[in-house]
Amino acid sequence: MSPSDNQATCRCGSRPVEQGRSEFDETARSYEALFRPWLKIAGAPREHFARSRVKWLSHRLGQQRVAPKRVMDFGCGTGMSLSLLADILGAEQVIGLDTSEESLAVARESVASRSSVGVDAPANYLPRQDLDLVFCNGVFHHIPVPERPGVVDFIHRCLRPGGIFALWENNPWNPMQAFAMKHSKIDRNAIPISPPESRRLLRSNRFEVVQTDYLFFFPGYFRWLQPVEALLTRVPLGAQYLVLAVKRGHAE
Repeated sequence: MSPSDNQATCRCGSRPVEQGRSEFDETARSYEALFRPWLKIAGAPREHFARSRVKWLSHRLGQQRVAPKRVMDFGCGTGMSLSLLADILGAEQVIGLDTSEESLAVARESVASRSSVGVDAPANYLPRQDLDLVFCNGVFHHIPVPERPGVVDFIHRCLRPGGIFALWENNPWNPMQAFAMKHSKIDRNAIPISPPESRRLLRSNRFEVVQTDYLFFFPGYFRWLQPVEALLTRVPLGAQYLVLAVKRGHAE
């Protein structure tokens, strides 16, 4: 299984959902403790999975000769991926958005020394169709199903034409991930989203899906098997999956 690092959720439809916001404010500073049992099963710290996600994304972007300079972490939670997006992708500007004020406070502390990285609430962010990449990890299963198209539309309006949406989600087809989501306090209100559902959601909101990868097949204490994962990315049983999609067309 692979723990999600971004425990808070962004709802950018007609109005925020107050219950979700307060829920993640409560867990922002206790996330490590809440996830400690699952991390023992996973066999690696959260940093391992966060870094692995961004490194794999960098690999895929490199194959497409894409070098994003302006990047958003949508639903950044406590900000674990923010510095990684800057360092591994070489992004010149990274903005993290989240509706949980307490999560944003933790994220601000983590990037306080980095002038090129900032965080804010979605309500304060005006989409300008100027971003090269939107990264999103473990967020959509926290968003009520009727609100998901509005969130995808928000992301679409943030990206420039040709911009990339990198959607990471927990894979409900992985037995350990499904068990963890069912029993984790963090995911008590979660609604899993399968790979086909994610692809349909993006395609129905003017994205062209480029590919889907599956990762995190082996626990961290089997690191010697990790090179094999690159051969298994089409096998739909990894604990997480990545859907890469491109915004086609002209500026709106």
